[in-house]
Amino acid sequence: MKVYKTEQVRNLALVGHSGSGKTNLTEAMLFQSGATKKLGSVSEKNTVSDFSKEEMERGTSIGTSIIPVEWRNTKVNIIDTPGYLDFIGEAYGALRASEAALMVIDATSGIEVGTERMWKYTEKIGLPRIIFINKIDGENVNFRRIMEELEDRFGKKVIPFSVPIGEGENFIGVTDVIYQKGFKYKNGAPEEIELTHDQVKATERMYEEIAEVVASSDEVLMEKYFSGEKFSRDDLLRGVTTALLEGDAVPLLVGSGEKGIGIDILLNTIINYMPAPDDERAHLGFRHVEGEERTVSDKEPFSAGVIKTITDPFVGKITIFKVISGKLTKDTLLYNSTREQNEKLGGLYLVRGKTQSEISEVYAGDIGATTKLAHTETGDTLCDKNHIVKFKSTKFPQPVLYYAIEAKTKGDEEKLSTSLRKLKEEDPSIVIERNPETKQLTIGGQGKVQLDVILEKLKNTFGVEVNIIPFIIPYRETIKGTASVQGKHKKQSGGAGQYGDVWIRFEPSDEDFIFDEEVFGGAVPKNYFPAVEKGIIESKEHGVLAGYPVTNFKAVLYDGSYHDVDSNEVSFKLAANIAFKKGMEEAKPVLLEPIVKVEVVVPDTYLGDVMGDMNKRRGRILGMDQQSDGTQLLIAEAPQAEMFEYSIDLRALTQGRGIFTMEFTRYEEVPSNIAEKVIAEAKAKKKLNKFDI
Repeated sequence: MKVYKTEQVRNLALVGHSGSGKTNLTEAMLFQSGATKKLGSVSEKNTVSDFSKEEMERGTSIGTSIIPVEWRNTKVNIIDTPGYLDFIGEAYGALRASEAALMVIDATSGIEVGTERMWKYTEKIGLPRIIFINKIDGENVNFRRIMEELEDRFGKKVIPFSVPIGEGENFIGVTDVIYQKGFKYKNGAPEEIELTHDQVKATERMYEEIAEVVASSDEVLMEKYFSGEKFSRDDLLRGVTTALLEGDAVPLLVGSGEKGIGIDILLNTIINYMPAPDDERAHLGFRHVEGEERTVSDKEPFSAGVIKTITDPFVGKITIFKVISGKLTKDTLLYNSTREQNEKLGGLYLVRGKTQSEISEVYAGDIGATTKLAHTETGDTLCDKNHIVKFKSTKFPQPVLYYAIEAKTKGDEEKLSTSLRKLKEEDPSIVIERNPETKQLTIGGQGKVQLDVILEKLKNTFGVEVNIIPFIIPYRETIKGTASVQGKHKKQSGGAGQYGDVWIRFEPSDEDFIFDEEVFGGAVPKNYFPAVEKGIIESKEHGVLAGYPVTNFKAVLYDGSYHDVDSNEVSFKLAANIAFKKGMEEAKPVLLEPIVKVEVVVPDTYLGDVMGDMNKRRGRILGMDQQSDGTQLLIAEAPQAEMFEYSIDLRALTQGRGIFTMEFTRYEEVPSNIAEKVIAEAKAKKKLNKFDI
């Protein structure tokens, strides 16, 4: 592929609900442009963009892929994203690198939740959109009904730039509204046909709608429109681009990716109306944080943002980036301003799916790749060390589902950790943690499918198999009463003995742990106070109910006795251990559980079901707040033990339309009936462990 200048590049994020046909549409664009000789198909597992073993087995995209298409001396970088909600982080990263989004809608299914979420997000960030209604040849498709649904959900800004000729099995082609011509297709090749009287009238009416939107975008065009003067092609190009950039218009096109119908009109629309990266009105997803500011121009010093990392078992790490300013050649010295590290360019490539082809240079606005960068990760900034700039890193949504895992084979623990780190380089939206208290290794993500894919990649790519294990809930124990007890350790076995005697008062406290002393008359020498405190600190890691750490109590050493010869620090530490166990048993011990604050955003339709489900989880509704987009924000608190699979259940309750965040807030007493079960299980486990030993 040749080198393209900035003004010859278009970057387009391909988004939509899973199963809408994004990957087949990409294949159709590759075939239409002559990049491939055969139309690939997801069902036949031979597409350019779905190339990983996991994607081919599942028949769906699970990672972003870059698919450049050449059309009319322009390079269109199609950034194909997964439609499944679990991989929303991939879509966010792709949209950041794009000047517009191509939203694909399945004509047989209508507007689905993935489309809704992408529409809301692109509206929020002000990203221009084009809508492509795919599978218009499907059974029971009604174009008029689809248009009514689009207008109802998204408003009148969605304007048809092409309409179907026939529907379902009678679908043969499309009408180009701008040029007011009809085309039928054979093997993806268009052939102009004569429009019927009704088709001509409908096309003229839609053209007038476009002209009206174009007129409102420009004062000169407004005068032309009201004077009855027909717009020139340049007028339309300028006006539609302005309306698209300002969010006043969203061009809608129709076709079939599988049959290659309407693809030429789609590509022409992208090139005609989508902004080039250097258009001063274009969306720039890489926001300046510090250093020199940059505009998208090849005249400025080099800078780039890393948009994707791929771990290839043969090539190693592949870093995909978008050049923001200047141009990158094989001789360019790289500096990672995010990590403050020098990097050595390991070759310069263009990527198309899993293939890389060498290229001499990459201009501002275009997307390229290199290999074997030692320090660079997704979201980092690369630049000229003499002209440092840093862009804001990609912000990914917080994980909502976690797995606790362990290596299936003992001895694979280190290999597992190394492999997970590499997978996190590929997908920064996953979170890998080692719980310092429970010692469990956990991975977190947006849902079950994403986490299952991670486990599949561990096995397929790195040869590491894991077991998913039950979560250990970090319960706590505390006391509700006060107890004054004696702890006495006395041992005599010839020679020097051991003697430590303490009286300690245990009482509730607002703080985690307080140690104090009220000893009078030297009953316990001061030099043994630290040993007593240490004995209690060690003991409080295992409470008397179920062996969980004890919190929120105060221990006051107020009396005791010692022996001139036999007393020592060890003896007083052991005496404190004895006192702790006695004191905890007598001071009304209770079990505590972690409570989380949950904020759920749902459409009104599902509010009652979500509230009912929260009550079943022992949750408390704290309040509700109507949002500007018509959804409801539900604020609640619930025990962590009831929330491990909430993301799966909420998705089922709301058809994927509910989203939530969750954070730890405090500990609360466990209801007695549940506490009894937890304590019984803990004691049974302790007994089993003793038996195993």
